[in-house]
Amino acid sequence: MVPKAGSYVHIQSFKHDGSLHRTWSQAFVLESDEDLIVAVTDRAWVIEDDGRKWVTREPAICFFYAHKWFNVISMIRHEGVFYYCNLASPSLYDGEAIRNIDYDLDVKLYPDGGYSILDENEYQEHARVMKYPTTVMNILEKQMQQLIEMMERGEDPFNQECIDRYYQMYLEMNTGNR
Repeated sequence: MVPKAGSYVHIQSFKHDGSLHRTWSQAFVLESDEDLIVAVTDRAWVIEDDGRKWVTREPAICFFYAHKWFNVISMIRHEGVFYYCNLASPSLYDGEAIRNIDYDLDVKLYPDGGYSILDENEYQEHARVMKYPTTVMNILEKQMQQLIEMMERGEDPFNQECIDRYYQMYLEMNTGNR
């Protein structure tokens, strides 16, 4: 099952112990198939696990993979595209929401091509407390390397042409909903 292009879906991220981590109120689906869902969050409400709520500031094109242990949020800002990549279980769509398990580690890619690995301490702590299986940790390590290699090579979605193409698609598809 995949969401229909032009529809809105929720996004829900959980932790390994099953607790809800973060929810996005709506994402506009640009395209989807059995491998990839591409959706846009634009002024969407986000609810954190502690109840805090905030609204996304800029449009973000989100890439949710069914067979990769990460997802990519490309935030379109005046100074360029910033990519926030979450190491997470493969994403699935259940008819209502895109869901995955967030494994704490994140990579932020900057417009100048530099990147930072974030939340390594949180990952180590949660791995201990929530007892991440060794197999999962090995997968995450390999997927982190694959993600960084994709960034360095400028593979989709880590290039301006890809983001421009999807942003234009969003503008054309969403004109009647704004």
